[in-house]
Formats: sequence, C-alpha cells, structure tokens
Amino acid sequence: MIPHYKKNIPFITTEQMIEVDRIMMEDLGISLIQMMENAGMNLAILAREVFLENDLKEKKILIVAGSGGNGGGALVAARRLSGWGADVSVLLSTPKASLKKETKQQFESIKKIGIPVIDKVQTANLIIDGMIGYGISGDPKRRVAEIIESINSSGIPVLSLDTPSGLDLTSGIPGTPTIKANATMTVALPKLGLYKMKASKVIGDLYLADISVPPKVYQSIEVDQSKLFDIFNKGTVIKINKMVVFN
Repeated sequence: MIPHYKKNIPFITTEQMIEVDRIMMEDLGISLIQMMENAGMNLAILAREVFLENDLKEKKILIVAGSGGNGGGALVAARRLSGWGADVSVLLSTPKASLKKETKQQFESIKKIGIPVIDKVQTANLIIDGMIGYGISGDPKRRVAEIIESINSSGIPVLSLDTPSGLDLTSGIPGTPTIKANATMTVALPKLGLYKMKASKVIGDLYLADISVPPKVYQSIEVDQSKLFDIFNKGTVIKINKMVVFN
C-alpha cells in the first residue's frame, strides 16, 4: 500500500531542480543512472500497487519513453515490471539516435532482455508516460504530439513520470497537446507548476518518489531541510496532497 503523506511539502522551481541534479552528479558523485534506477523502481512499484492491484500476470503495460532522464526512468520501470511478470512493450517517442547516453544505455538493456519495441500506441492495461520532463520548451511537436493525442484518445489509464508530457513545470500551463494523466509521480520534491490551477486538470493523483537526494542538498537552494527528514519514512514513493496554490 502506498502511504499518504498529509503534511505540506516544500515545492521547488525548475531552475532549483536543475541545480539539485548538478549537485548530485558533480558534487556528490551520484550519477544520472543511479537516479534513473531509483525513479524507475519507484515508478514500477506505484504502477503495480495502484494500477495493477499487485497482480501483474497477463497485464499489458506500454512504456512510452523520450530521449532524456524521464525516458531513462521509464525504461527502468519497463525492465522491473517485465521482471515481475508483466507483458511490457516499449515505444520510443524519439529516434534511437537522439537518446542521451544514459537513456541509450537503459534502452540497450531492455532490448537485450527481449522486451519488444513497437512503433505505435497499442492496447494495454496501463500506459507509463516518460516522454518529456522539466526540459520542455514549447508545445510538443510532430511524433511526440501524435503519440500524446493517440494516448489521450485511447481511454487507457496513464501514469506519468515527473510531469504529464507537454506540461510546463514552471508556468503550470499545459501545452497543445498534453498528456491527461490519471496519476503523476514526481521526483525529489514537487515542482512549482504542479501546484497551478491549469496543471491540476492534467496531473491526476499526485505522488512523490525518493531518488536519494540527501536533505542537505536542498539547503543549498534555500529549502528548509528540517521539513524533509520524515517524508519518506514510510515508503520510497508516497501519495501527497494535490493542492492548487497558484492561479
């Protein structure tokens, strides 16, 4: 059972999250691959417990992955869920040649395992969206836009990693188009845009996952670390309150 953390949690901006990632990798030596593994494991746990009733037998899961860190985390979830017995397929929203180094490494792993890679949205019990993260710039275009529209029209439940693809995590404004998620699992700390009125229509239920950021890291971006020590005491992925703080 995913625990529900009911206290208020500090939020951070996109710029602060970029700095957190930098500190983790450059100052602490915690690699992007390690953070992908943590995000993907928690994503798989959330998918299994909330969407698939802890029974993966004969359950079809479609993982839609982009080129960056979100794509890598989603591919980790693909590997985990496949290992737990689910029928997993992967759809890349971007050409293989454009995958970042760490995401390509995760992609090569799922290919070696034998997880099928498909070229369009197919029927499933759950779609996991890992196309676009906080690095979005402008509306989704071309293939990504087509995939988003296909997912939204499919009627299949969607779990998004960090943000529904198409949502700007700074402004909270959904792009045209944007994934309409049933749930969003954000990582580290919630991003400012998730707490805005327009975002509330696309994020679904909101969850937070531990990717191993030490609380003291947040002190350097002026977040009070004393408020963070008990967040993950009862689990590495938690349900958090979905609030509208800003218009």
